[in-house]
Amino acid sequence: MKFAHMADCHIGSWRDPKLKDTSTLAFVKGVDKCIKEKVDFIIIAGDLFNTSFPRLDNLKVVVSKFKQLKDLDITVYIVPGSHDYSPSGKTILDVLEEAGLFVNVFKGTVENGKLKLKFTIDKKTGAKITGMLGKKGTLERAYYEKLDVENLEKEDGYKIFVFHSGIDELKPKEMENIITQPLSLLPKGFDYYAGGHVHIVDDKQIEGYGKIAYPGPLFPNSFAELEKLERGGFYIVEDSNLMWEPIQIYNIEKMHIDCNNLSPDEIRDRIIDKIKNKELNNTIALIRLFGTLASGKPSDIDFREIFSRIYEKSAYFVMKSSHAVVSKEFEEVRTDARNVEDIESFLVKEHLGQIKINGLTLEKEEAMIKDLMRTLSAEKQEGETVPDFEKRVKSDISEILEMEL
Repeated sequence: MKFAHMADCHIGSWRDPKLKDTSTLAFVKGVDKCIKEKVDFIIIAGDLFNTSFPRLDNLKVVVSKFKQLKDLDITVYIVPGSHDYSPSGKTILDVLEEAGLFVNVFKGTVENGKLKLKFTIDKKTGAKITGMLGKKGTLERAYYEKLDVENLEKEDGYKIFVFHSGIDELKPKEMENIITQPLSLLPKGFDYYAGGHVHIVDDKQIEGYGKIAYPGPLFPNSFAELEKLERGGFYIVEDSNLMWEPIQIYNIEKMHIDCNNLSPDEIRDRIIDKIKNKELNNTIALIRLFGTLASGKPSDIDFREIFSRIYEKSAYFVMKSSHAVVSKEFEEVRTDARNVEDIESFLVKEHLGQIKINGLTLEKEEAMIKDLMRTLSAEKQEGETVPDFEKRVKSDISEILEMEL
C-alpha cells in the first residue's frame, strides 16, 4: 500500500498579485509527484481551499488535476477544514464531491445523541478510512465529545483516521497559545492518523494510537511560515514508512537585521551589503528588522531603495517585517497580559495622549481607538457585496470620528 498525505493546501491564500497563484502551483506539483510515485490514493486533511468559494481560475486548475487523478484511478479522500466552510455551512467541496472528483470521509449518523462515523473502504487496497471535519476555533471538539469510538476501535484491518485539529500533546512550544484538544478525544487503534490544521511537519508513534502525522502546508501561508519552513511538502506513506516530499516553488533568502543603535541610513547600508555578492534568481527575499533605532523613526528607513537593489539581483519578490523596530521616543512596552484583548487594551492605554486633540479626554480617546479597531477588523458578511461592505465600514468610521468622510 502506498498513499499520499497532504493537508492545508490553502489554494488562493496569498493576495499579492505575484504570489496569488503560488498555492495552486504547489498543488499541481504535489499531484504530479503523486502520479509519478504511483500512489494508490491521496488523503487531504482539510483546508483544500483558503475560502469556501475560491476564485474560478484557481478552481479550474484544481478540478483539472482531480479529473486527471480520477482518470488514473487514484482516489482522493478529504475531510473539510476550518477554511473550507462558510458561516452558513455552504462550500464548493459539496459540488466537487457530487461531481465524483473526491470522497468526503466525514460520514456518519447520530444515534441516541452519539455521533457514529462510517468507514469508507478504498477499493484498490482495502484500507478503511474515516475522519472528522475541522471548524474555526476548534469548534469540532463538540463532535469529538459525542463521538462513539467503540465501533471505530473494534473494526479490524488497516485503518486511517483523517482529522483537522491540533493535539495538545503534539503542540510545539511556539504554538502554546493556539487552541488545541487532548489526544484522548481521538479514537484509539488506528494504524495512521492523517492530521492537518497546525502548519508543522512532524510525526510520532504513540502507544495505543499508531502513527500520528502532520505534513505541514503545501506552501507556506505567511511571512513567518516562509521564514520557518521555507517550502511546503507532504508525506508519501509506504508500508508504514513515511517520506516527506518537499515542494520547492521559490528559493528563500532570509535577512535578520538587528537595528539596535543604528540609524535608518546604516540599516539601509547593512541590508544592501548583505546581498552585495549574491544572485537572487527565483528567490523570495525576507527582511526581518528588530531593535531600537539610535535616531530617527522606522518610517525613515529607505525601503524603496532597498527593494530596488534586491530586485536588481533578480529576486522574484521581497517582503519585510519591521513592526519590531522602534525609535527612542517610544519606551519599551512590558505587560503580563495573557490574551489579545488585554494586550490591545494595555498598548492603547500606554500611548494615549501622544496626539493632542482639542476637547478629547483620555477616556474618550481610548473609547474612540477601541471602536475604530473593532470597526476596522470587521469582516464582509456572506452575501454582502464589496461596495456595500466598504460603505458600511466607512459609515461606521464617520460616526465614530463624528466627521464626514
